[in-house]
Amino acid sequence: MDVQVNDVLVMKKAHPCGANEMLVLRSGMDFRLQCKGCGREFLIPRKKIEKNIKKIRRESEG
Repeated sequence: MDVQVNDVLVMKKAHPCGANEMLVLRSGMDFRLQCKGCGREFLIPRKKIEKNIKKIRRESEG
C-alpha cells in the first residue's frame, strides 16, 4: 500500500475523539499519525494501520 507523508487516511474506526481522519507525519515500519480532530500524535505499526484504512486522500489532489 502506497502511503506517503502528508496523506490523509480515512479510517474504518473513529478515534476516541470522534474523528476518523488521520494525517501521516512519518511512514516506515510504523506510522506517526496525527488525529485531524483533536491533534494527538501517536505511533502505530504498519500492519495494524493498513488493515484499518478505508481511503487515502492526497493533500496535493485537493
